[in-house]
Amino acid sequence: RRAVLAARQALVSKIMELEKDELYRKYRDKVGDIINGEVYQIWKREFLILDDEGNELILPRNETIRSDFFKKGDTVRAIVKEVDLRNNNPIIRLSRTDSNFLAKLLELEVPEIYDGVIVVKKIVRQPGDRAKVAVESYDDRIDPVGACVGMKGSRVQNIVNELQGEKIDIVRWSEELSVFVKAALAPADITSISMNNDEKIIDVIVEDDQLALAIGRRGQNVRLSAMLTGWKVNIISKDKLQERVTKSVESLIQLESLNDASAQILVQNGFMTVIDLSAAEVEELTSLLVVDEEKAKVIIAEASKAVESMDLSEETPGDDEIISAS
Repeated sequence: RRAVLAARQALVSKIMELEKDELYRKYRDKVGDIINGEVYQIWKREFLILDDEGNELILPRNETIRSDFFKKGDTVRAIVKEVDLRNNNPIIRLSRTDSNFLAKLLELEVPEIYDGVIVVKKIVRQPGDRAKVAVESYDDRIDPVGACVGMKGSRVQNIVNELQGEKIDIVRWSEELSVFVKAALAPADITSISMNNDEKIIDVIVEDDQLALAIGRRGQNVRLSAMLTGWKVNIISKDKLQERVTKSVESLIQLESLNDASAQILVQNGFMTVIDLSAAEVEELTSLLVVDEEKAKVIIAEASKAVESMDLSEETPGDDEIISAS
């Protein structure tokens, strides 16, 4: 009898081990896929989800959208984010906030994405609030934005409903950064754009009535645009920019070696304060102001002296009028 019980226990243990291995292999290959499950238990930090075969999956609360509300028996759609082994037990974690979840929903709703005619280049999200999706079409006859939105917004609306009202901006991808930034900041109209390639900073000039649109609610529009482009984005009002330029010129002409015309040229080329000017190279000033090296050295020396005597806690003119995101 003891031998039979021992054999039975060993057999049961081996079967459970094989089932765990099979579950681990099954979901390891499903990472990044969408699955449907039923809420079985609700815990403080996570939901226990059962799949179609009764396997237990974990949906952490920090991987749910803020407005998600589930009760026992509800059907939940989520993406398989990661599969781990803990003490030889497979732990399958799901997510509804991962960018890949939105990518897979788009693939389900937009046949052109599923077929590979339209490619999702990048997705950035503030789960439950707003998302921006950059798309590109390999077929010139197909508008990638229109195809993703669908007739009267039908395709994207299904995704919005799944994501609890999360606003989704579909943006046309472009290799030309200035064009891409304008598309990313839509619906705001952009007046002009200047780029600092060395520091990867984009200054975006907008009219006063477009400032709120460019920034977005709680800064969402500019923040997501910066994440989408990978550059720091500064939003500057056109009127405030003019005020900033005027203040900068007034600040620079305090130096005896500079006149109004020279100060204008320096400001137009990014030297907004005496601090900027003190760090300039002699070659830069000789080229911009068409002066000799001796004159350029005098200008830099005067700027350095002015910096030493000034209150360094004083802000750059107009800095409070610039909205930045990176």
